[in-house]
Formats: sequence, C-alpha cells, structure tokens
Amino acid sequence: MREELRKLYEKRDRVLKMGGEERIKKQHEDGKLTARERLEILLDPGSFVELNPFVEKRNTDFGLDKMELPADGVVTGYGTVDGRPVAVFAQDFTVLGGSLGEMHGFKIAYILDFAMKLGIPVVGLNDSGGARIQEGVDALKGYGDIFYRNTLASGVIPQISVILGPCAGGAVYSPAIGDFIVMTKNPNCYMFITGPAVVKAVTGEDVTPHELGGWEAHAIKSGNCHLVAENDEDALKLVRKLLSYLPLNNMEDPPRVETGDDPSRITPEIYEILPEDPGKPYDVREIISAVVDNREFFEIHKYYAPNAVTGFARIDGRSVGIVANNPAYLAGCLDINSSDKIARFVRFCDSFNIPIITFVDVPGYLPGVEQEYGGIIRHGAKILFAYSEASVPMVTVIVRKAYGGAYLAMGSKHLGADIVFAYPSAEIAVMGPEGAAEIVFRKEIAGASDPKAMREAKIKEYREKFANPYRAASRGYIDDVIDPKLTRVKIISALRILESKKEKLPPKKHGNIPL
Repeated sequence: MREELRKLYEKRDRVLKMGGEERIKKQHEDGKLTARERLEILLDPGSFVELNPFVEKRNTDFGLDKMELPADGVVTGYGTVDGRPVAVFAQDFTVLGGSLGEMHGFKIAYILDFAMKLGIPVVGLNDSGGARIQEGVDALKGYGDIFYRNTLASGVIPQISVILGPCAGGAVYSPAIGDFIVMTKNPNCYMFITGPAVVKAVTGEDVTPHELGGWEAHAIKSGNCHLVAENDEDALKLVRKLLSYLPLNNMEDPPRVETGDDPSRITPEIYEILPEDPGKPYDVREIISAVVDNREFFEIHKYYAPNAVTGFARIDGRSVGIVANNPAYLAGCLDINSSDKIARFVRFCDSFNIPIITFVDVPGYLPGVEQEYGGIIRHGAKILFAYSEASVPMVTVIVRKAYGGAYLAMGSKHLGADIVFAYPSAEIAVMGPEGAAEIVFRKEIAGASDPKAMREAKIKEYREKFANPYRAASRGYIDDVIDPKLTRVKIISALRILESKKEKLPPKKHGNIPL
C-alpha cells in the first residue's frame, strides 16, 4: 500500500503543479491568475472538490506523445459559494495554452452533465488558445459535446462564463449560449470568431486582439458581455455577487435575505428625481435605487444600450429583476439593441422564477432608416414575446411617458402584467400630445386665424383628455394611480400577494420567438 500511495501523491503533485513554474510566472506577468488560484477566490475556502484530475489525452499525433498535459489543461469539480453548491471548470493556460482537445472537452461536458443531474449552477472560467489543432476533429467533437449540453441546460440551471484570457473561434459559442458573460479589462482578455490575422488578410485592417474583441467591443458595442471587471479577482467577486440573486435551478425560488430595510419605508425623494418638465431627462437608476432594499442595484449590461436599464435587486429581501427605460439616453426610446437587452433579461428572469419589476418612461420606438433596415420590427417584437410568455409575478410602474407600441411592450397589462401602477405624471396615449394634436386637429389648426395659438390649445386639450393616467385607469388598464412616495410600499404589497401566482400556458414544445 505504501508504494501505491507514493505513486498517488506523485501523480497528484504533478497535476497541482500545472504547466510548471516558468509558465505560471508568465501567467502572472500577463496580469492573470492561474486556474487554481481563480477557483480559490471564486469558491468558499476549502470547499473545492476536484473531479477527473487524472484524465489524460488519448491522441498522440504531431508530437503529443512527447507532451505531458496535467489535467489535460482544465480543472473541473464542485464547491460552494456562500454555502450554496456550484459546479466549476477552469481552463489552465499554463498547459499548452489551455487548448481544448478531446479529453479536455470530455471533462467540461462531464461537469455540465453533473450540474444538470444535481440541479446546480455552472461557472466556467475561460482562458484558452482555442482548439488543440494536433487533435483535429476530436477537438471539434469536444466543442460540440459542450455546446449540446449548454443548450440542454439553458433555462434549467444558471450558466455563467468568465472570460479571463483568450476565447477565440468555436470556443466563444459556449459562453454565448449561456446566461451571463463576465470580462476583465486586462488587454490579454478577449473573445472573437476570427483573429487579427484573418481580419488583416480579408479587410487589410490592422487590429490588436483587444481592439477586436476586448471588453469595450463586447460590453459597449456587441452586447455579448454583461459584466465588466477590473481584473481576475474582481471578476470572480462579481460572479459570487451575481449568484447571490439566483436560484440553484429552475425548480427553486431565489434565496431570500434579511436586508434590514423597512418594508414600510416611503420614497419621497422621487419627487426631486422627476423633473416638472415632462421633456426633461433624468436617470431612472435614481428611482430604482430609491425603491430597492438598501439602494443596492446590481446592473446587468450597464454599458450596452443605456437607453434601457436591466439588473437585479432585492425588495422585501426577495430577488427581483428590474427593467426600465432610461430617459437620460435617447429619451428612453426603444431601439434594436435595447429590445434585445430587455427581451433576453425578461426571459432569464422568467426561466428562474425571479419576479419582474418594470419602470416605464418611453416615448416610442426609435425612428429612422437605420433602425428599419436593421430589423426594429423583428427586434421590437422580442420584447412583446418575452413579456407575453412570462409567468412570474410582474409589477409595472408607469412613471411618465408610455406611448404607442412601446407602451404595450414595456410590461403592460395587455401582455400579462399582474399589477400596473401609474404616477400622476404618467402620459398614456397612442403618441405624444404634440404629434397627436397635429394629426387629430390638423384642419382646425390650419384654418385658424392664429394657427400657433390653436395648436397650443389643441395640445392642451389632447393632454387633458388622453395624456394622463386617468383615462387608462377608467378602462382598468392600470390598477391604481399612486403617490410616488408610496412606490416601494405598493410594490412590496403586490409582490407579497403575487407569491402564490400560478399561470398555466398552452401546452407546446416551445414558441418561435422572432430571433
């Protein structure tokens, strides 16, 4: 037994040394932690249990037979975050650049199957040079096995990907299929389909990997990145924070937390946040902060489509998803990017039993040829689809403008919202009073001796008749017109009564969302 134990610990020691001291040193020089150092930060101290540490490559072509690849370049296992279980994998760049071969792919696929069987989240730490070219089609099979499992797990367990180094070619699709992507500002952290060399060959452009696929490219422009971190440690702490708002799986409710914030607390500060002039912008995040527990709002997609705001918070100690128009950008209009942002977030919340709170201040869909050619009809329809199929508790607060199809899209009663409140400042109409008056009263304005005065009079008439919450309230389209200082109190009351909500949707395989 003594000899067998010696061999065991020799093998384990070799695995723990990863790619060796020189490669670990290079990893640190690049501003990156090693795979095992990252897991120590992500997971509760002493909770990590490694699985399949002795898995080895089977391919021996192109010199692979002479290479030793500890753990085949990926560390897999499970542990806890704040005492709650989570499955993990961390690609090891010190071992052949973290390249994915047949058995590397097997290990990740195995941990995804393991997580599905137990009903626990998966966090993947990506740091890989891509497919292991020496293994050819076996490497591609590895990716395919992972993508298939990502898809089966979608909507069943949360899947979080952290990009902590290169993530290129086929490797980008696993994070894309998952729920959330976190990136760091490290210039050695990037993701793209085709690298700088291919871009140069095809377009003649010289770009660095970071310019092509760094955090700015994906957090601001493409929308692939949901959260941005300063460095590896910050990224892993963000993941811990994100997990605190989520259930383990789609059959559970999110965790409840004693926040110490009084459920009866009123929010008179909203009076100061909302401008008297209905055309003046403000930042809706100030209203969100005033309402949620301890003013803590965990924003998702902060830098992408800022005319819409999405994120998690707690109200009455319960996790909620927040969706809002933000008049500080593009007057809060819905456009292609904000439509995608909202629809995807609403569908995530609905998948994992997280109630949705919507704050509405939207003058409509953004007009223009670029938007029409880009498919605003299709993208805008995604919001309608997402809210309509959602079965979680939904509470909507109409803050100010709610015009046309955008009013319908933003969690209206007509799409299934359970309780809809409106402030006295709410304007609910087909379009703004100015545009509506010019259409409805066109002849009267044109034939008046003083067209300007007549136009102003007709705008006022239209505003008094339609651009207020009382017309909609009289039809039952909103449940109550409330004092803004009671916003938090009213939302908490609504969420408490809606806890027993049960919605039965028509039986079907799945809907056909306008992708």
